[in-house]
Amino acid sequence: MMIKTMLRHKIATQMIVKVMVMVMLMMMMMIAINAADTNEVFDPCSDAMVQKFDGFTFGLAFSDKDSFFSNQVQLSPCDSRLALSKKAQLAVFRPQVDEISLLTINSSPSDPGTPGPLGSHMVAFAGRKHAARSFPVMISDNNMIITSFTLVLEFQKGTLQNLYWKKFGCQSCSKDFVCLGGEDCALPISKCKSNGGANDCLLSIQLTFSGTDKNLQALNSWYEVSNLRQYSLYGLYSNLRGSVVGQFDGLL
Repeated sequence: MMIKTMLRHKIATQMIVKVMVMVMLMMMMMIAINAADTNEVFDPCSDAMVQKFDGFTFGLAFSDKDSFFSNQVQLSPCDSRLALSKKAQLAVFRPQVDEISLLTINSSPSDPGTPGPLGSHMVAFAGRKHAARSFPVMISDNNMIITSFTLVLEFQKGTLQNLYWKKFGCQSCSKDFVCLGGEDCALPISKCKSNGGANDCLLSIQLTFSGTDKNLQALNSWYEVSNLRQYSLYGLYSNLRGSVVGQFDGLL
C-alpha cells in the first residue's frame, strides 16, 4: 500500500510540474507578444506610428450612410461635427500589424423589412491628423444583408494613410446567397437565424495590411490574401469558431 501511495504521489507531482511548465510557457509567450508591441496609442482617434507586429487600434462606426457626411463632404467619425455619438454604434479593434485577422460582429437583423441593429452602412477609421476613413460600405437594407468583407489598412512609413474595402465579385457566393450589384454576396434577411433561418448572419471582416512600417519594412498580408482569394478565410475561421463556441452554447 505504501508503494502504491508513493507511486500515486509521484505521478501527481509529475502532472503538477507539467501543468506548471505549460502555464509558464504560456506566460512567456504572452510576455514576448506584449514586448513586441511598441505602440502605446490605444485611442482610434489619435495618431500612431507603427512597426511590424505592433498592435494598431482602429474603429468601425455603424449608421446610415448620410450620417458620415456634412455638407456633402465625408468626415472622419472622430470629427465632432458629425455628432455620431447620438446615432451610431462603434466597435474598436487592435489587430497585430501585418497579420491577417478575421473580425466578427453580431449584425443579425431582428426582423425582415428592417436593416440590422448596426445600421445600414459602416466606416472604418483611425487617426486625427490624417483622419483616415474608408468610404461607407453597405451592410444591409430592408431585405438583404452582406456578411463578408475584406478591409485593407494602407500605411506609409508606419502612418496610416487609407482604409479601403476590397471586392472579389460573386464567384464564391454559396447557395443561400445572391449576387448584389455584381460585387457582393448578400443573404436574404429572412434566412438569418434570428428570423428562423439557418444562417447566423455574423458580420465577418478579413483584415489585412499593405505599404511600409516606420522602419520601411514592407507590409505584405494584403498580397497574401489577394493571391489566395479563391479560398474562404471566413469558412476556415467560422469552423474554428463553431468548434470552440459550440462547447459553451449551453452556458450562454
